[in-house]
Amino acid sequence: MTQERADEFLGRLGGDALLALPWMFEFWALPHQLAPEGGWKSWVVMGGRGAGKTRAGAEWVRSEVEGPRPGDPGRSRHVALVGETVDQTREVMVFGESGLLACSPPDRRPEWEAGRKRLVWPNGAVAQVFSAHDPESLRGPQFDAAWADELAKWARAEEAWDMLQFSLRLGDQPRQVVTTTPRNVPVLRQILDNPSTVVTHAPTEANRAYLAKSFLDEVHARYDGTRLGRQELEGLLLEDVEGALWTTVRIEALRAEEAGPLDRIVVAVDPPVTGHEASDECGIVVVGARTDGPPQDWQAVVLEDASVGAASPDRWARAALDALHRHGADRLVAEVNQGGDLVETVIRQIDPLVPFRAVHASRGKAARAEPVAALYEQGRVRHLRGLGDLEDQMCRMTVRGYDGRGSPDRLDALVWALTDLMIEPARAWVNPRMRLL
Repeated sequence: MTQERADEFLGRLGGDALLALPWMFEFWALPHQLAPEGGWKSWVVMGGRGAGKTRAGAEWVRSEVEGPRPGDPGRSRHVALVGETVDQTREVMVFGESGLLACSPPDRRPEWEAGRKRLVWPNGAVAQVFSAHDPESLRGPQFDAAWADELAKWARAEEAWDMLQFSLRLGDQPRQVVTTTPRNVPVLRQILDNPSTVVTHAPTEANRAYLAKSFLDEVHARYDGTRLGRQELEGLLLEDVEGALWTTVRIEALRAEEAGPLDRIVVAVDPPVTGHEASDECGIVVVGARTDGPPQDWQAVVLEDASVGAASPDRWARAALDALHRHGADRLVAEVNQGGDLVETVIRQIDPLVPFRAVHASRGKAARAEPVAALYEQGRVRHLRGLGDLEDQMCRMTVRGYDGRGSPDRLDALVWALTDLMIEPARAWVNPRMRLL
């Protein structure tokens, strides 16, 4: 709604209507906080921290209990409130600043019956509190609506969700809302894949008007450009596939604020086979390393993902050379399996004196990636911020191959860079004869 239309609307309201305005959530709500139209069974509100998910869930429950029950207007509503624990359910969903008591008008505010762990509305509607840690507590009761909060972090999520589904059996159209920060857990993926599920989504920034500036400044300074930030702030569902060589937890544990002193820097390139709009990306990754002392003491830092989308050879070559000059890199490494001598020719047409090394892939992508993944397991590679797309590919590479769309060009470039900086020099250290090659 534009400011002009809002002012016009407010100008037409009388005294009583103005007093009721704070409780007219449809007027104040953000788009992702309003339930979609249609005959859905599950509505998933997925967003970043502080995006207004709890308020959306509470207002939906309020709209359900204050309205007539579909198919049986004379009967009161029965709602299940399910959180990770009873305490969290009570403190967030019931008594929280965006909970059910806070968003209910005084004349329709429910009473909390602590002994029975339930809310009772003046019209007879009841909302009962449950813990996802105790799925069996959902065996027996029955409901026509439910609100599940932060489902993605429930320890016994699948069991609790299954029991909740069996209890949603009252009325013509029992429905439920799920409010959660996304995490790649099986139960959330199953819910999202269900044809009867609808989704609304928003980043933390969508609700910035109601968040402390100091909070926003702090979380952006700490998490912008990280994989965890994409999940917790942007509210994106990031997938770590089963058996992946890297995980989000491991990558975040190796996050670095600055590179520190480096002995060598390499720009690695994984060129696309073709150069048109449908081509794969050109992976361009910059990595530096400190290699004084024995190999077990060497440390590397991934400095930049300078990859470009489908591009002509001239464009990706210039992007790679720009990265080399920007970081003062010692060498440009490029895979030449697909382009052969053309790869080096394209690069040298732009910079004839560039220190260049061609590399050939004799093994599959997963086999080449495993030794590099071992460096991460040893805590010897760290990441600066701003590498989210690269990290997404890393978390989809398994020992069986890449479990994602397209080709993992960014990951391939990373592997070539770390192989040049650490894997092959370490082999030469162990076998001095290799130093002569």
